[in-house]
Amino acid sequence: MKSICGVAGVTAAGIKEGKYGLALIKASGNTAAVFTQNKARAPVIDLMAERMKKNQIEGIIANSGCANAYTGRRGMEDAIRMAEIGGEALGIDPMHVGVASTGVIGRYLNLDLIQKQAGTLKLSSSEDAEIQAARAIMTTDLVEKHALVRGNGFSVGGIAKGSGMIAPNMATMLGFVYTDAEVAQDDLKAILSRAVSRSFNRTVVDGDVSTNDCVFLTATGEAGKVPIHEVEKSLTAACIQLAQAIARDGEGATKLIEVIVSGARSEEDAAKVAKTVVTSPLVKTAVYGQDPNWGRVVAAAGYAGVDFEIPDLSLWIGTGEGKTPLVQKGEITADLTAAKAAMKGDTVVFSIDLDSGVGEATAWGCDLTEKYVEINGKYTT
Repeated sequence: MKSICGVAGVTAAGIKEGKYGLALIKASGNTAAVFTQNKARAPVIDLMAERMKKNQIEGIIANSGCANAYTGRRGMEDAIRMAEIGGEALGIDPMHVGVASTGVIGRYLNLDLIQKQAGTLKLSSSEDAEIQAARAIMTTDLVEKHALVRGNGFSVGGIAKGSGMIAPNMATMLGFVYTDAEVAQDDLKAILSRAVSRSFNRTVVDGDVSTNDCVFLTATGEAGKVPIHEVEKSLTAACIQLAQAIARDGEGATKLIEVIVSGARSEEDAAKVAKTVVTSPLVKTAVYGQDPNWGRVVAAAGYAGVDFEIPDLSLWIGTGEGKTPLVQKGEITADLTAAKAAMKGDTVVFSIDLDSGVGEATAWGCDLTEKYVEINGKYTT
């Protein structure tokens, strides 16, 4: 099993007709969620944030093609109706249905289509059902995104969508993650928050923050009690797998960019530097052109708003034995031929040591190509 259907107690289904798809997922247990930090968030986000204060989520209904964002009172009414449709299809109380939408902002849901699709779906624990669910939520994504991490007697699995409008305040994404470990409600919220901060919140495609970001986490409990630190470790690993898949599948992307920062005064400082570098259009375009213009990386680190001394900075490109030093303690050591060779693959890794402490963090992004402009210049037309 790829991911969610490899976790006990989870079934899924999905359908896609043209641009518009619908996914259903059913699983009961303690639940937690995180939502977009955009003030212009979709009505469905407001609905779920309020309902989850009092209700557990036993199923998910998610549509693609229409974000139902900036749609006012009707948007809220449509989100409520979508929960009812999900409840009918899943055989559960609509108050226990998680609702998610992704697509174009400022357009209303086609509830007739959603109801029709929901009526045709049949839940299954098969790998094919999970693949269909993952495909149903795709918009400009080119591939579906899965993750599965097996711990000691338990599993964590998830599916996600995301390709553009990705910024480090969650990505423009839908994420549905499940574990069969038994986890208390308060612990579930805490570990989800930390896992998201170390994965999706460190993923950048274009720097835009979506109106519809959400990640739901459900613990079915079928594997029994597991030490919480083990669950968190596996959850974080699964979220990182999904975050990397989103960055690699960025709109128009040809390369994954990974930025590893060490030697910061705190993990937060390291994350700021890493995210700033992967967000830089100059770094992104240099990676696309396989241009070893390493000064752009140093410049981005310098404006990240983090306290360190530039003369103490060291920078490498590549990994393992092929890791090429570019700057060592402020001294230029760049072998541009070797640096350019390190940019030829589908993954480009920069390592930065700030030599100011023990904080470390990693962020992920992608290169910026002409295809990104083409996709987003004609997104609705």
